[in-house]
Amino acid sequence: MKKISDLMNLKGRRALITGATGGIGQEIALTIAELGGDLLLVDRPSSDYGLIMQKIFDNWDVNIECIDCDLENEDSRNYLIDKAIKSNKNLDILINNAAFVGESNLEGWVEDFDKQSLETWNRALEVNLTAPFHLSQAFTPLLRKNNNGSIINIASIYGMNAPDYSLYKGTDMGNPAGYSSSKGGLIQLTSWLATTVSPEIRVNSISPGGVWRNQPNKFVERYESRTPLGRMATEEDFKGVVAYLASDLSAYVTGQNIVVDGGWTT
Repeated sequence: MKKISDLMNLKGRRALITGATGGIGQEIALTIAELGGDLLLVDRPSSDYGLIMQKIFDNWDVNIECIDCDLENEDSRNYLIDKAIKSNKNLDILINNAAFVGESNLEGWVEDFDKQSLETWNRALEVNLTAPFHLSQAFTPLLRKNNNGSIINIASIYGMNAPDYSLYKGTDMGNPAGYSSSKGGLIQLTSWLATTVSPEIRVNSISPGGVWRNQPNKFVERYESRTPLGRMATEEDFKGVVAYLASDLSAYVTGQNIVVDGGWTT
């Protein structure tokens, strides 16, 4: 009989995490390291991996490699894929965490529908949907090798639900079509992959609710008022579900979209 501690143990396994230096990405990396897993951290060129690496090395004895990759660029993705495969190292977990979220002042992004541009739409789909497809396809042979691979896609509650525009009233925030559509596509890609790369690889997604990042007070108050747990998420709120899906705790779980939103979508 396996103990819970045995099921959680990722010793000898290796995880590739995109968007690894972001808030959620760092918590994902810390989670995998705490469970004993080695890491391949991926983020945009000029990203600073130093802080997260230091946090990990201060607490756990795991191996870490870092590779820059502009996920908007197919050639850059091919470089990442080529380098990872030619390293002859195992890859057991792929976490497609990076996301194109844009900025409120990005032209053609947080705009009225008639002003949202094809350029920003395409950029969102390239990072949020095409890149996870590309990396999942390329790394499937590696993930299959040990018969216990796991792909985790970080989606969003806005891949499941239409926006509530009353939340944004009086702020410069919004909910562009490209973001919601790409995240909805990622949830469906998760389901499709789960039946396509089984039984050697499990594929699941996580749909976070709103994460507190110093948004305007009026937005936060409105958001929290319709959330049963009465608060926005923090990055640490996703550690448990990542540990579950990355490890053998979820050995018989695939094709699922786990919503972590404090009950917002209830």
